[in-house]
Amino acid sequence: MAEETQPKWEGKVTAELKGPTPDQVWPLFSDFCNIHKWLPTLDTCHLVEGVPGQPGLVRCVASTKNGNDSDPPKLKWVNERLLMIDSSEKCFGYEVLDNNVGIKSYVATIRVMPMNDGDGKMVGCMIEWSFVSDPVEGWGLQDMRSFLDFRLQAVAKNIGSAIQEASG
Repeated sequence: MAEETQPKWEGKVTAELKGPTPDQVWPLFSDFCNIHKWLPTLDTCHLVEGVPGQPGLVRCVASTKNGNDSDPPKLKWVNERLLMIDSSEKCFGYEVLDNNVGIKSYVATIRVMPMNDGDGKMVGCMIEWSFVSDPVEGWGLQDMRSFLDFRLQAVAKNIGSAIQEASG
């Protein structure tokens, strides 16, 4: 019996940072093996293979945090490959290679763009995280969007705070 193919999930989440410019945010966000510095739900992120900042790099992100203190911690991990990185356009793309959380196919693109006011004056930046994935067992598309949005908002807040502290 042939397996039924489900349509791919596609979505996008965004976060706005008032104040910091794309040039300030990009170096922090594009450091592919240091996402754990900005996302407190991760315990670690480390280089598995490849050259930092170059397509082909593979990172492993892992966490034992599950959001429910009554459940025993369980290590969740995902290996991800950097597909492309373009510093002039301030974007990068990556894919999930292997994991123990039920993701079969997942590709994402992250962009850092200027955010302007009504007069065209730059007032900060916007981070856009778009994705295409196979459905994840036990989840709906809105669950995936909420999952990514929560993480993006946390990353944006922490990067914004770090930039503000560094600025004095």
